Amino acid sequence: MTEITVAALQLAFSADIDANIAKVSEAVREAHARGAQVILPPELFEGEYFCRVEDESLFANAAPVREHKAVLAMQALAEALQVHIPTSFFELDGPHHYNSLAMIGPDGEIQGVYRKSHIPDGPGYEEKFYFRPGNTGFKVWDGPVSAGHRTRLGVGVCWDQWYPETARAMMLMGAELLFYPTAIGSEPHDTSLDTARLWRRAMVGHAVSNVVPVIAANRVGVEHGQTFYGTSFITDERGDILAELDREEEGVITATLDLDRVRRHRAAFGFFRDRRPELYGRLVQDI
Repeated sequence: MTEITVAALQLAFSADIDANIAKVSEAVREAHARGAQVILPPELFEGEYFCRVEDESLFANAAPVREHKAVLAMQALAEALQVHIPTSFFELDGPHHYNSLAMIGPDGEIQGVYRKSHIPDGPGYEEKFYFRPGNTGFKVWDGPVSAGHRTRLGVGVCWDQWYPETARAMMLMGAELLFYPTAIGSEPHDTSLDTARLWRRAMVGHAVSNVVPVIAANRVGVEHGQTFYGTSFITDERGDILAELDREEEGVITATLDLDRVRRHRAAFGFFRDRRPELYGRLVQDI
């Protein structure tokens, strides 16, 4: 049996990067103690979600991947615990800034960097002011080995999770698990709009239509009037929720997944057998 244990962290963050790293590190250790081999923190856990406003002074917080304090801390921790930690961070690359993710392996090395492809822009989520659209394309990485099988991990970042193309592209690249670190909550322009259930439904849809487990990690807490609604979860390949957290609690969730079963179910559903790529040209044309 090919099994893998995964974890999602749900935490509240402050403007203190050292305190945030310490909080994430403690949660990572807890997840490891529960047997987790791949541990997912939320998006941009280095600080508060700064994209709620446009402030040019905040560009100073970005750093190159091999110098970023959060990445360096997770590298040391991943090596010490021998786990994979997909690490979201504010990346500086020459004159450019990206919302990026470093996939850190159990040897503490960076397996690669993914730069968020879809960049939102709206009240409270003004990311286009800070980030260029990612130029890496989607990424899939080697994960833990179980029963002689090397698992493959796909990761999208926050706004990417709303796009079925993101999930399907990673699946076609060989992903067996999909991870989504997130920072999402209230909508300042419309206090009556609560997207928590939509957020979850979108990703559960990816699980069902691709027959793949999905792991989503969000932040919680109130930051300058913006409330992050948590509801982090792990779903199996049929969209059934295996573990979840509520809208306010901080914590760690884990689940053990049988990838042999997942592969059998995926083959039996026939979604990839019955694809008709020759009919999908419209998907890659501009509107």
